[in-house]
Amino acid sequence: MEKRAKHVTVVVGTSGDTGSAAIKSVQGAKNVDIIILLPKGHCTKIQELQMTTVLKENVRVFAVEGNSDELDEPIKAVFEDVAFVKKHNLMSLNSINWSRILVQMAHHFFAYFRCVPSLDVYPLPPVEVVVPTGAAGNLAAGCIAQRMGLPIHLVTAVNCNDIIHRTVQQGDFSVSETIKPTLASAMDIQVPYNMERIFWLLSDCNSQVTRALMEQFERTRSVRLSKELQSKLSAAVTSESVSDETITQTMVRCWEENQYLLCPHSAVAVSYHYQKLHKQFPSTPRCCLAPASAAKFQEAVLAAGLTPEIPSEILALERKETRCTLMRKSDDWMLMLRDTIEDMGQQWRDRFLNAAE
Repeated sequence: MEKRAKHVTVVVGTSGDTGSAAIKSVQGAKNVDIIILLPKGHCTKIQELQMTTVLKENVRVFAVEGNSDELDEPIKAVFEDVAFVKKHNLMSLNSINWSRILVQMAHHFFAYFRCVPSLDVYPLPPVEVVVPTGAAGNLAAGCIAQRMGLPIHLVTAVNCNDIIHRTVQQGDFSVSETIKPTLASAMDIQVPYNMERIFWLLSDCNSQVTRALMEQFERTRSVRLSKELQSKLSAAVTSESVSDETITQTMVRCWEENQYLLCPHSAVAVSYHYQKLHKQFPSTPRCCLAPASAAKFQEAVLAAGLTPEIPSEILALERKETRCTLMRKSDDWMLMLRDTIEDMGQQWRDRFLNAAE
């Protein structure tokens, strides 16, 4: 981009992990600015510090007085303004960006290759992949990999914010009255926007059916899937909903049996594995996807009665200066976001012109 004199602004909504990873990838870059929206009080302290302690000029962090679903709304509204998106070369690193789904598809292939003893057999043996799920991006990636011929059976494991579980089991794609705070905070989501991609895929890529379904969901926050679509979904995906108590029990068991400290989100997936072990030894290899390090979730580790393993790099965060702007409930979040995009773009143009003189 520097050779082409191009500038990109990355806009990211995060429930914890995506934000810090995105900042790490672009901090200090000359031609890339990044704006992060995090839900104030809904990330762990360490997750917030990983974002708010980055003081580079090209990084702006906002703490939103709302939950993960609510902070997605101004981002979605900004991206719906096509002229504004083109003017500022906006992009996202959330799973709203198709590129992220492509990368996650590779994870499913990698997991499969690690789980099967040999690829020199026909037909290839099946593998069960357990996906801890919030916005359903990694689940959508798995569904696409499935359709490409990868012989995996998908299990989506969620916490008590169980809209995906209810959708798979009953065809009930409806928002609950409130989001319940859990130990697996990054999965405290009631609007899993990647389900739209899964519905489209399973309806034989029927855009009209998918659009009608999602427009009804936008209006009423409640949709009952057709019997045909729900049948296809439940054939492609199994689901499980997990309580905080089960999360901590799973973390304890994994530590006692393997001396491995699970993060609470990984524990959501592993709890399904333990549940199935009680019933029968798996005849099909099973892989549980682990999305994060337990070091960032000290509260959950302590709730499980375990001792957090905190790297020195994490401990050092508490001694660093922080920078973060509050988005209050009374503020116009979309206006604040647009103004910040405009401001950062103008600063880049000023720097570029000064460098050219």
